[in-house]
Amino acid sequence: MQFLGHLNRLILLAEDDSDDQELLESAFGEIDPAWKVVCIPNGKRFVAYLDTIADEQLPALLVLDYNIPELTGVEIVRALNNHTRYQAIPKIIWSTSSSPVFKAMSMELGAVDYITKPNDVASFLTIAKYMLSFVKA
Repeated sequence: MQFLGHLNRLILLAEDDSDDQELLESAFGEIDPAWKVVCIPNGKRFVAYLDTIADEQLPALLVLDYNIPELTGVEIVRALNNHTRYQAIPKIIWSTSSSPVFKAMSMELGAVDYITKPNDVASFLTIAKYMLSFVKA
């Protein structure tokens, strides 16, 4: 299956903190207003929503909060690893924790990176640009 998510300009965000959601969404929009961010604040609902998307409409990027309710970011990655249709989508886990253990676990399971959430608003733009660097052209 050919990966077409980058053509859809869709990012799925698993995030339950409304401030982090708004700041990251704003940063993606500032980089390119064509990016659409869909935020789901619950891990189980995130996976269920992703399962409803047709193959040709799959997102270009998944950004997963490490500590999201019901399924953590790591548990989401683990669940998605069982489905070949999600393998080509870059998965980034981000968290307020800079724990090397959390990072190692995330990377071991297949996340392309583990990013510590920034403490200042200006850094969201830099992080969003970095996240988009994983999207296949």
